Amino acid sequence: MTISCDVAVLGGGTGGYVAAIRAAQLGKSVVVIEQDKLGGTCLHRGCIPSKALLRSAEVYADIAESEEYGIEISGVKLAFGKVQRRKEAVVEQLHQGVQYLMRKNKIQVLKGKGRVIGPSIFSPRSGAVAVELEDGEMETVVPVNLIIATGSRPRVIPGLEPDGQYILSSEEALRMEELPASMLIVGGGVIGVEWASMLADFGVRVTVVEAAEQLLPREDAEVARELQRLLKKRGVTVMTGVTVNAGTCQVTEEGVSVEVTKGGKTEVLTAGKLLISVGREANIYNIGLENTDIRFDKGVIEVNANMQTNEPHIYAIGDCIGGLQLAHAASHEGIMAVNHLAGERLHPYHTHLVPRCVYTRPEVASVGYTEKEAKELGHNVATGKFPFSAIGKALVYGSKDGFVKVVADKTSGDILGVQMIGPHVTDLIGEAALAQLLDATPWEIGEAIHAHPTLSEIVGEAMLAVDGKAIGI
Repeated sequence: MTISCDVAVLGGGTGGYVAAIRAAQLGKSVVVIEQDKLGGTCLHRGCIPSKALLRSAEVYADIAESEEYGIEISGVKLAFGKVQRRKEAVVEQLHQGVQYLMRKNKIQVLKGKGRVIGPSIFSPRSGAVAVELEDGEMETVVPVNLIIATGSRPRVIPGLEPDGQYILSSEEALRMEELPASMLIVGGGVIGVEWASMLADFGVRVTVVEAAEQLLPREDAEVARELQRLLKKRGVTVMTGVTVNAGTCQVTEEGVSVEVTKGGKTEVLTAGKLLISVGREANIYNIGLENTDIRFDKGVIEVNANMQTNEPHIYAIGDCIGGLQLAHAASHEGIMAVNHLAGERLHPYHTHLVPRCVYTRPEVASVGYTEKEAKELGHNVATGKFPFSAIGKALVYGSKDGFVKVVADKTSGDILGVQMIGPHVTDLIGEAALAQLLDATPWEIGEAIHAHPTLSEIVGEAMLAVDGKAIGI
């Protein structure tokens, strides 16, 4: 059977289903092809389930620290099975919501594996999609435009291949039925430090090893040092500048051991389980792209500023094009692609203005350039910094650690970047992102009245600190 449509989306993850909804809003007939569940990695194997577990860990930690607030609690027990069931309930509620959005917008969803086909009897150009449905039947979708949104999968280290029991990918770790006594985490990026924070709150002994000289290698060095200090304070062992000798890995009934080397010295690390968190790689194979003239670069699909591949009627978005590999970036790219194919007005897309969030305790968030990056780009840099210890609401909530740092250009007055570490900063970074989008100056944001007592006051204070005019310190 052949289905003709205006837009076909290969992949129903966050970027894919958002693109589909925008296309439907613009009057396009839309087909989404998804081999698993709508929502993709973010909803089922990434953002949402991990944040649900992090929330349970946070509550458990709050209870453990309740005496600081004058509340004495005894007999507290962690029921990890119930933690997992709550996580699944949150995921399923959101999954139902995405399915509803497909019905509401009259988007046809085909559940099956799609492969892009070249010129054929169905179309004189590549871009049609052959879909093998769950029941083995075949459908051919022939769109005017195709959007590839196939996402990514966890990167594997040769010699440390996940086995689902002792050596885990981040996706497998989400399905653990019980917690280990100890965990060795290979990789101190976003996923690695989030798991370290979560497991530490659950009472697991955690060691993190990172090849770079700091945790969160993409982030500001001051922020990374503060996060490392606070993780160590909570009992997490952090080793940076470390090489993992994957070929030495041994798995026994007691757990996992592997050699690591730093500064010429080698030692053996052991743990109940080992978590691999060394990034993700694009899903670009076995989807028929060899039947097209689409170009690749370093394992990702090449696109232009409009999200077009070198076959102009075929677009690609999200993790399969590399970049930040963030769900909200994929969503924005999906909207951009649809707006372009529909002839709508486009706004410039600057990847450095995409907010980056890390859901550790305390949280980390940033947007724009770090101080180091700004200097490397030749800016005449000024910085402003303000601590959470001088914010009333932070003290009320017992969250005095961390700070907000603003990077600005002395000559132009432009805000170049904002970095944060502290309570709920993933909710505060939106103001900084908006400030940069609107080309606001630190003075303008500092002049905006921030309610008291709120955590948001720190944004205004840090902006004023650029010119040495912060009030609270």
